[in-house]
Amino acid sequence: MIELSTPTTGTHGRVALVTGAARGIGLGIAAWLISEGWQVVLTDLDRERGSKVAKVLGENAWFIAMDVANEAQVALGVAEVLGQFGRLDALVCNAAVADPHNITLESLDLAYWNRVLAVNLSGPMLLAKHCAPYLRAHSGAIVNLASTRAGQSEPDTEAYAASKGGLLALTHALAISLGPEIRVNAVSPGWIDARDPAARRAEPLTDADHAQHPAGRVGTVEDVAAMVAWLLSKNAGFVTGQEFVVDGGMTKKMIYSE
Repeated sequence: MIELSTPTTGTHGRVALVTGAARGIGLGIAAWLISEGWQVVLTDLDRERGSKVAKVLGENAWFIAMDVANEAQVALGVAEVLGQFGRLDALVCNAAVADPHNITLESLDLAYWNRVLAVNLSGPMLLAKHCAPYLRAHSGAIVNLASTRAGQSEPDTEAYAASKGGLLALTHALAISLGPEIRVNAVSPGWIDARDPAARRAEPLTDADHAQHPAGRVGTVEDVAAMVAWLLSKNAGFVTGQEFVVDGGMTKKMIYSE
């Protein structure tokens, strides 16, 4: 059963649904939007962690456990948001299966490939499908979290790169299909320190860490969150169908060493 972790009360303003928001970049996006006055519904597979995160973020955060690749759960989750708030203004698709250990092509099995594409590509499609009617009513916006690996992949990341490349294509197509009422854009992070704020404070990156970056600076979740928040704002009212790369100049300077 999908249910909000805390009851809603009072009058609510703009409402955003942020997937994969119990950690990392998704958590940073949720926190940033809340600081700008949004009501944010977080989703994640981990119900216990998601509920705890929502409580820490305060009274403007709620949580729904959801597998974004499961259409029944997506439909129920969106219905729950509408039932509690009566509106939906923004969708941020951050939930993803990454390749943290770089699976070689010889080790890549079809089940893993299908799961990565289901979460990273089918998930944003399903969410857009079920959220579009409600976003359209408020001239809403969608932001998909892609990756610089879609255009300049690292070795042994076929599934991840393919899914994020497809997500960019989906973003462009949705911008045409849903426009002009709904704006759809993508943000592609590069080298980002995606640890939770507490972990970053406890163990800051060293000068040696930054020196590994071609431009000498590693990004933070806040760098990405600020871009997402801008794309959801009225200041980006003429922006749709675009990819915004947040990588500190890495893409054009990346050199693979021996």
